[in-house]
Amino acid sequence: MSLFFRASQKKQGFTLIELLVVIAIIAILIGLLLPAVQKVRQAAALAQCKNNLKQLSLACHNYSDTEGKLPAAVKLNAGVSRSNAIGQSFGPNWTVMILPYLEQGALYTQHSANITAYGTNSNQAWQAIGAAPVKLLKCPSDFGHEIPYNINGVDFARGNYACNAGGIHGPSNGWTSTENGASPTNGNAWAGLPTTLNGGGVMCINFGSKLNSIVDGTSNTIMINELRVGSLIVPTDPRGTWALGFPGASVTVGHFSWDCMLPNNKDYQADDCEGCIDRSADGMGACVGCPYQQGQARSKHTGGVAAALCDGSVRFVTNAITQRAWWYLNASDDGNPNDPD
Repeated sequence: MSLFFRASQKKQGFTLIELLVVIAIIAILIGLLLPAVQKVRQAAALAQCKNNLKQLSLACHNYSDTEGKLPAAVKLNAGVSRSNAIGQSFGPNWTVMILPYLEQGALYTQHSANITAYGTNSNQAWQAIGAAPVKLLKCPSDFGHEIPYNINGVDFARGNYACNAGGIHGPSNGWTSTENGASPTNGNAWAGLPTTLNGGGVMCINFGSKLNSIVDGTSNTIMINELRVGSLIVPTDPRGTWALGFPGASVTVGHFSWDCMLPNNKDYQADDCEGCIDRSADGMGACVGCPYQQGQARSKHTGGVAAALCDGSVRFVTNAITQRAWWYLNASDDGNPNDPD
């Protein structure tokens, strides 16, 4: 019996080779599971981002039902610079104006008197509202939301969504080309585009379009694009700042023309935003030292950006879209309705 007992003891436990095989199998399984988990996370983040855009588009529609038109991209009184924000008494932007329709009525009410007062006396006290982080305005795929953008003594919170101001860069200067609802014409025929194409926007400086006046139709025109937060480049990069109504911060403009032609483009100097730092290899190209003129749609999603159309629907636009189609989607009056799919 003692011999049998000792023989039984020898069979207990794993040999070194068996242990290594088990470890190798576990490593292979983990290697197979990680990409699947990552894909699930990416899909969940995109779904949340699309839901954010849906809520924003519905809020814009509710604002339009009340006011008869969409909110302006930003309110800028006479004498306030259109190309620089630092030291300027700029007014509230489109996101601030729709807060009551985003279940943020309490936040809006805290500053409503100052928001209203801006139109008569350029009151800057409203800017305190920009310090509040709003979860709905953050895409879960992006990073750096915890790093604010400080301007005029206020730490402005970050966000990932931008109204579509249309506009043509170059001779028309992008950002100012659609002020008050103006519609510039593509006189330079960039990338072989027709010279007759108009580049009107949906929400511009001191202008918000009536939904029933969008020439190309609400189902063929982008109202809200995604953009990326610039804080991980440097805290002084204003891109992705929800209450700052300037290109790259909460506005896409001139982004289908000249050197900023496609979503997530990696061109050098693509965005023209005050204080931007160039990271073109990472899809955050910028003209260092340039004022506000141009800002592209960007995201951390794989392969494209999410966008809300003027009819409230949400689509995913791939980076492979042609410049012609991107123009048609963002210009409200080019006369060429284009299917975003």
